[in-house]
Amino acid sequence: MTRLDRRHPRYASLRVRAGLARAMRAGLVVPEGLIAQGRGEAFDYFLGERTTPSARRAEQMAARWLLAARRPVLSVNGNVAALAAAEVAALARAIPGLAVEVNLFHRTPARARAIARRLTAAGVRRVLGVRPTATLPGLPSDRARVDARGIARADVCVVPLEDGDRAEALRREGKRVISIDLNPLSRTSVAADLPVVDELVRALRGICAAAVSGPRPPAGGALPPFDAAAARAAAIRAMGARLRAAAGASQGPGRASPPPPRGTARRSGRRPRR
Repeated sequence: MTRLDRRHPRYASLRVRAGLARAMRAGLVVPEGLIAQGRGEAFDYFLGERTTPSARRAEQMAARWLLAARRPVLSVNGNVAALAAAEVAALARAIPGLAVEVNLFHRTPARARAIARRLTAAGVRRVLGVRPTATLPGLPSDRARVDARGIARADVCVVPLEDGDRAEALRREGKRVISIDLNPLSRTSVAADLPVVDELVRALRGICAAAVSGPRPPAGGALPPFDAAAARAAAIRAMGARLRAAAGASQGPGRASPPPPRGTARRSGRRPRR
């Protein structure tokens, strides 16, 4: 295996990629999960690889929802276990009523057990979903196989790195969905009641910190309102602002913008002639 140099400017990213590759060889992650990670990393570039103020507010509200929920559940797939097992365990400690459940699109018994072992080794006391005992209606994939003690009876579900089909199915069952997805335009983010547009590890740490230090609402109380559309729009604006800044920087100091292509109207408000 290639040795990673700590001085490399992308050392942190390379470590994550190497860890996912090891997790794939160990059976936790499927090849499709590597593609999903690459797509998410691209959106994180657009955010500047930072937690935006709107994402921080969403994480704080997510903590309040989980503390107020009667039966909150955090769903874990292979990528989540490989990338953030320690953060999952920390959040479960911060919110004692939070159940942790394995839920997989590409499910095999061996893979479910491997993910449960990873979570247990990280400090999660009880892992549900290794042997599904219930079915989520309206889903043709193995995502429908859930635990009767967990997702099947949950009132609030955290679905990191999720697929849109299940997020929509959870909503149809009357469950409140908190998503963690770097793509604010994904079906998961659009379907979620509370979309957190942030990188997985940063988001889980942010929710955990808010749960530890923030107000603790009574369990079973009403969930505070959250404007999901505004949160998605704020994430899109943050990405757009960074891209515009990067485009301006690429011009260099004192360099004029290139002329528009021939046949394109200049900024005069007039349409190009045809």
